[in-house]
Amino acid sequence: MLNFQYYAPTKAVFGKDAELETGSLVKQEKCSKVLLHYGGQSAKKSGLLDRICKALEEYDIDYVMLGGVVPNPRLSKVYEGIELCRKEGVDFILAVGGGSVIDSAKAIGYGMANPDCDVWDLYTGKARPKGCMPVGAVLTIAAAGSEMSDSSVITNEDGWYKKALNTNYARCRFAVMNPELTYTLPEYQTESGCTDIMMHTMERYFVLEDTMKITDGIAEALMRNVMENAKILLKEPENYDARAEIMWCSTLSHNDLTGCGTNGGDWATHLIEHELGGLFDVAHGAGLAAVWGSWARYVMDEKPERFAKFAENVMGIEDQGDVKKTALAGIEAVEAFCREIHMPTNLRELGVEPTEEQIRDMAMKATNNDTVELGVFKKLKAEDLIRIYTAAK
Repeated sequence: MLNFQYYAPTKAVFGKDAELETGSLVKQEKCSKVLLHYGGQSAKKSGLLDRICKALEEYDIDYVMLGGVVPNPRLSKVYEGIELCRKEGVDFILAVGGGSVIDSAKAIGYGMANPDCDVWDLYTGKARPKGCMPVGAVLTIAAAGSEMSDSSVITNEDGWYKKALNTNYARCRFAVMNPELTYTLPEYQTESGCTDIMMHTMERYFVLEDTMKITDGIAEALMRNVMENAKILLKEPENYDARAEIMWCSTLSHNDLTGCGTNGGDWATHLIEHELGGLFDVAHGAGLAAVWGSWARYVMDEKPERFAKFAENVMGIEDQGDVKKTALAGIEAVEAFCREIHMPTNLRELGVEPTEEQIRDMAMKATNNDTVELGVFKKLKAEDLIRIYTAAK
């Protein structure tokens, strides 16, 4: 077990009608004007934005609105938000949506708090953030866990680079979570979100060092719970209890709880998928499902015992009498689960057929022109990523 620090400052407000408390929560931040940031038309059509606006007005909180955030949120929208916030004198950002909206809100917050540099330079590492304007979230999609994580991921349309920025500055002040707000999500989006939750936990689970039993136990229980309820939601999309379980798992999977006592996790699969998302604009969870099996088979021999433990404790695989056989059976079980919830297990099923040139381009972008190695379970260079992308075809 390694030494660790655990920091989770976000206030979670969970349950039916939780969004009605938004005005009170924002008021407590002592702000003067809010940017209400959201995605497409669903938040408007459902009446959610009207309810939130009314909640803000009840506390005499002024606000401006900026919609149009898309999956794999764009840098251009971030620039638009920064310009609007400066013009309107905004001092708090309220994200209404899923991980893409929250990530975009965080990026705008970074831009506002770091006026001496281009916000994209913070994501590429050319500059370091000195702060972030306060951000809160009303969650409408259980998937990314951005409502309680330190992460923000943005796509730059110039070259279609997708980069992450992780600092405690951007952790949300509060996260409002009403599972009922996820009832109307399409099946694909729901199950893609469930896959993302699984992968956030698996990234932290697959490490080489010895771990704490309690950390493993929490992670294993969380993953089993996600699989159980993901299957329920295929048949009962308005099952409140299943939606609630998934929403809370989403938050716990990405607030670092399941990584305590480790090095923080591997994250190669996420970085591999980021380039898919940047180039082909695929759903993040589905992209992860499409490449995970190829990554797992490629790195498994570094510590097959870890994969075997996962197979037995999470996937319910019986000991095969050989650690590698057990490990491989666990990988196959994950792919079977993905197929059961209608998620892809390769790039073809994802609807993507990259050329050799595109594969090399993604590998070079992910490794910053082969100057950075990805992962900790097995250090991966650009050529390793090319093999993984190719195996995933």
